[in-house]
Amino acid sequence: MSLALFAGIPVSDHAAAVAWYERLFGRPASFAATETESVWELGENSWVYVVANPEHAGHAMNTVLVDDLDAVVSGIAERGIEPEKRETYDGGMRKVIFRDPDGNEFGYGGR
Repeated sequence: MSLALFAGIPVSDHAAAVAWYERLFGRPASFAATETESVWELGENSWVYVVANPEHAGHAMNTVLVDDLDAVVSGIAERGIEPEKRETYDGGMRKVIFRDPDGNEFGYGGR
């Protein structure tokens, strides 16, 4: 079975969210689906989009697993975004949580 992921993040201010996620991901959106929806391709068959939807803003929770967590977090810090929280789980898995201006959680996990 082939799988694809299209994960949405509702935001109150589309322009402000696009600017923040451009810093988080280190690049502009892959494309604008509409005037109020921007999409980043994070990997093969994996996309994240921000969409203006003020009544639902601040409730998203997404985590992307990466091979080199320290390098990803370091790159994000160089772009001016610091993690809100760092967690370590049994077995050595780690998670670093960032929050956008609306409070949506975007995390990166790895060893």
